[in-house]
Amino acid sequence: MDEEYDVIVLGTGLTECILSGLLSVDGKKVLHMDRNDYYGGDSASLNLTQLYRKFRSDQPVPTDLGRDRDYAIDLIPKFIIASGELTKILVHTDVTRYLEFKQIAGSFVFREGKISKVPSTEMEAVRSPLMGLFEKRRAKNFFQFLQNWKDSDPATHQGIDLDKDSMKTVYEKFGLEPGTQDFIGHAMALYLDDDYITKPARATYDRIILYTSSMARYGKSPYIYPLYGLGELPQSFARLSAIYGGTYMLDKQVDEIVTDADGKFVGVRSGNETVKAKQVIGDPSYFGAGKRVDGGKMRVVEDGKVVRAICVLKHPIPGTDDADSAQIIIPQNQVGRRNDIYIAMVSSTHNVCAKDVYIAIVSTIVETDRPEMELAPGLALLGQIHDKFVSVTPLYTPTASGESDNIFITRSYDATSHFETVVEEVQDVWRRVTGGKPLVLKKREGGEGEQ
Repeated sequence: MDEEYDVIVLGTGLTECILSGLLSVDGKKVLHMDRNDYYGGDSASLNLTQLYRKFRSDQPVPTDLGRDRDYAIDLIPKFIIASGELTKILVHTDVTRYLEFKQIAGSFVFREGKISKVPSTEMEAVRSPLMGLFEKRRAKNFFQFLQNWKDSDPATHQGIDLDKDSMKTVYEKFGLEPGTQDFIGHAMALYLDDDYITKPARATYDRIILYTSSMARYGKSPYIYPLYGLGELPQSFARLSAIYGGTYMLDKQVDEIVTDADGKFVGVRSGNETVKAKQVIGDPSYFGAGKRVDGGKMRVVEDGKVVRAICVLKHPIPGTDDADSAQIIIPQNQVGRRNDIYIAMVSSTHNVCAKDVYIAIVSTIVETDRPEMELAPGLALLGQIHDKFVSVTPLYTPTASGESDNIFITRSYDATSHFETVVEEVQDVWRRVTGGKPLVLKKREGGEGEQ
């Protein structure tokens, strides 16, 4: 701790570990600290003992669920989009050599009281109960329009300007029904709410193309997932950082963020030791999440809450064709809400639980003073629930960009069941930490990755 570093990273959540890996590869001297004795922070994967200790410290671990070490249960469920930004970072940094992935068997959407598979091929689309015959024809025209779009060829634009016209205009042009708009906007473009409809269509176009190209890559669903749980991801980036000289300290208390007279970052104090660095990056829990620090300064504010229920099942989710894994999205309009409800299910095929056990996690943004009740439409789809662990977590946002005081605070993980928002956050923090440089990934000669 008596050395000086370029960057100190606090917390080993995925966002922090990706940044520490990328900064180490970029030649920065990085010290990475965590008050916990395990990797992953809020995005850790726990065994049975850890899970019961976290949620029910007074209750012994049941014996009917198999061996402790067979479990790696994610606290925050997220899948990786096959052609998405996280996949690019994993490939370019060569972190894939530490990980094995398995496909998620199906992507489903809730509509009019039941769940249906999001079609992954034209044949599935023709047979899908999601749309009537005439609507299928309209939807086919809509998807062909997106697939044929070329920025440089006005003949493919059909009078639409993606950068000016709203998504509402595009939907109306093809005469798509509200239910179809729901399924496209939420199960394919993966929006959390309907705010996107009034905005220019370009971002939605990009998201749908990402979804369909990811779907085409593996066939059954656009998602992949690491064996042994998401906790493997931060550990893999930690290894990357260590290869490039990053230093790790787990189980290290962080007592104070030390600043100078102007409020600029100087170092981090742990007990009676202070380690110095030019910059600090960390999750909100290290910066007085929601509390006034440094003589009354609010570094992070609460920006809503997420409610999650980790459910242990002894059977696959009914209506998914006995899939060993699935994502189900319940669009908000279908259940009279402002935010979607997400269900992510994995099983022993992914080495995260014992044989014949399934882990389904239901999550959404809290809208009322009875959060668990808000998960009811999702919980109702699971069939009999063997055990359930519910948590309500505040979402924190930093009050400042960090550019004036060199204190860069990451956002909390949202309710989405994919990683695209995490990568947006990584890119945003990277830009601020490096004084405006965008994160550009380029393959390094000799196989090691570099950005």
